[in-house]
Amino acid sequence: MDKSANPAPLGLLGFGMTTVLLNLHNAGVIQNSAMILAMGVMVGGVAQILAGLLEFRRGNTFATTAFTAYGAFWISLVMLLILPDLLPKSATAQAPDAIAMGWYLLLWGIFTAFMTVGTWKSNRVLQFVFASLTILFGLLVLHKWFDTETSKIFGRIAGWEGIVCGASAIYLGMAEVINEQLGTTILPIGARSA
Repeated sequence: MDKSANPAPLGLLGFGMTTVLLNLHNAGVIQNSAMILAMGVMVGGVAQILAGLLEFRRGNTFATTAFTAYGAFWISLVMLLILPDLLPKSATAQAPDAIAMGWYLLLWGIFTAFMTVGTWKSNRVLQFVFASLTILFGLLVLHKWFDTETSKIFGRIAGWEGIVCGASAIYLGMAEVINEQLGTTILPIGARSA
């Protein structure tokens, strides 16, 4: 019998809390700050990569891919934001423009859409997390690619949608912890029957 702990809640909480925090900024509730960047690296990045590596040991390909990839996403996003200020000024150290960031986000949206297919036999909350994340990436692409006024609207909508997405991941992470700890379903997740 496998007695190892379930690393998925760590990954879900790392993703969820970081997503909520960044999207509070996108929604215009809080200012961008070092707090968001630090959360992105440590909780969104390091914690999720750790969860992904632990899922690898459990033989869970989907969770390994998801947590490790999204952990790398958070670290790369923070690097995109801070590297241009840290490196000497040159063509390779320039911050990406809005069009380039839109392509970056589109690639992550395509990846997420494929990962969403992988949730079809999972619980309903995990399906919602991935479907809403796919929508979030789409809104962020529109935010980057449209003119200034339209961009602001898509950015605000993305912020609020991202808060919902992140909150659903937090809920699922806590449901897995609480339900397992108490040995009964306290927080329902819409489990699929086999």
